[in-house]
Amino acid sequence: MRILIVIILLIIIYLYLIAPSLKKDLSPFRGRYYAHRGLFDNTSQAPENSLAAFKKAVDASYGIEFDVQLTGDGKAVICHDFDLKRMYRDSDGNAVHKQIDALTYEELQAFHILDSEERMPLFKEALELIDGKVPLIIELKVKSSTRDMRLCETVDEILKDYKGLYCIESFDPRVLYRYRKKRPDIIRGQLSMDYHRADRRRFKSFIYVFMTYLLTDFLTRPDFIAYDHRHKRNLSRVLCHSLFRGTAVAYTIKSQKELDEDRDDFDIFIFDSFIPH
Repeated sequence: MRILIVIILLIIIYLYLIAPSLKKDLSPFRGRYYAHRGLFDNTSQAPENSLAAFKKAVDASYGIEFDVQLTGDGKAVICHDFDLKRMYRDSDGNAVHKQIDALTYEELQAFHILDSEERMPLFKEALELIDGKVPLIIELKVKSSTRDMRLCETVDEILKDYKGLYCIESFDPRVLYRYRKKRPDIIRGQLSMDYHRADRRRFKSFIYVFMTYLLTDFLTRPDFIAYDHRHKRNLSRVLCHSLFRGTAVAYTIKSQKELDEDRDDFDIFIFDSFIPH
């Protein structure tokens, strides 16, 4: 009997830890696909996280998911990677081996995105272009090695007069905790994946075990869970969706086949590399 009581208590504690918030209405975000980093093609003049890719998504009436981080001089810019080597080229066409937060915004404007003429856009520029025409999922990117949460305040200040529909998401629970305490009105989402399957080296750290199984939700109480769709059978993710009836976001769907296979497991879909129907 004692063992049974202990097991029941552990289950209750586990469910308490992973439970999402169910207080906000996310229905305005449903019924639309979200173009991952814009409607991009990295071999074209509309590469990922560029104003050109965002314009294409708006013209096609897709919602947009994109990434925001800070430059060395505190400007909010849109870029996925913390470094430039994958996506940015100098005037000679060479990959740029620098960190975004080591450069000022003006210095970053010397580089172009792959073979296009596009430069790294300011967050404010993207909002002006999109102008509330489609809903946004805004990922806030903060290095795990820093305690600097200035990005949250900077993004808040820029968004305060924005009239369009948006929510924020982050892999970093500290970002969501800050929003829960200081901006509880803003819809917030926890990004995660099965870190053991994605990168076993990371899984050796207890924080990534917690993040894989959404065990930080008791601190952040996210309004939705955005999970790598390839790891959709993760127990905590499934319980958040099926037991608690929390909103589930799938990233990143890369084919119509994947989309069709995942329709019953998620409510909102972030896609790239194909046109969904």
